Amino acid sequence: MFIFGAWTVWISLSNSGDLPDYSFAGFHNYAELWVNLRWRIAYTNLFVFSALYVIGTMVIGLTLAILIDQRIRAEALFRTIYLYPLAISFVVTGTVWRWLFSPTSGLESWMHQLGWASFKFDWLVQREMAIYTVVLTAIWQASGFVMALFLAGLRSVDPDLIKAAQIDGASMPRIYRRIILPAIGPIFIAVAVVLLQFAIKTFELVLAMTQGGPGISTTLPTIYVYDLIFQRGQMALGAAGAMMILLALALVLVPYTIWTNLRQRREARRG
Repeated sequence: MFIFGAWTVWISLSNSGDLPDYSFAGFHNYAELWVNLRWRIAYTNLFVFSALYVIGTMVIGLTLAILIDQRIRAEALFRTIYLYPLAISFVVTGTVWRWLFSPTSGLESWMHQLGWASFKFDWLVQREMAIYTVVLTAIWQASGFVMALFLAGLRSVDPDLIKAAQIDGASMPRIYRRIILPAIGPIFIAVAVVLLQFAIKTFELVLAMTQGGPGISTTLPTIYVYDLIFQRGQMALGAAGAMMILLALALVLVPYTIWTNLRQRREARRG
């Protein structure tokens, strides 16, 4: 990993085109990358996608976990249903949801066949709305996984604390708000980090759903890097883009790693 990582760094600083060229070019490729409108739009799309994806998935996953935590009947069945989307590949998920969102074959077409001629749902082909179809699909894919993580956290809270609060007359919403959710605070951070990793590395889902379109409205950095290297033969520029993606991952993982180590040391000192 480190060898190929170092090789990618050098390629990003070279004059490589279709094939590697190890002559040094400095940071020219990075400068060219950031003045490129398509790259800036891709990075903007990444921020929009990541924010909506992380928030939406955490809200839905937490809601499902709280509902299942009520010791409902057929709990195992519901857990299986919610986790099932995670077992489906991103390519299959993207293909199916592209079909559902398509105005000619999906939900809009069904409503027209049922007689609702004025119904319109063509987000997939609208530049301003297409990114939200990708967000909705990604949330559907990951909500069950997040539910399982939150459910494990909810079940790890000391039941004696909950019983004591109930004896004092606290309602369940208040118990969740004041006792249970604060107790699983570290899980919120861990889940957010995992989801951010997924968001930054998203590739197959977008490729299967929109291929970065309409136009470049759903292009993410991963899609653009793939296009630079394998479609346009701009290996050095693509390597520079890959390093920017790696930097985005590092900005998520490094602070989390430092925070985790500091937390473990504090807990060790307390015994």
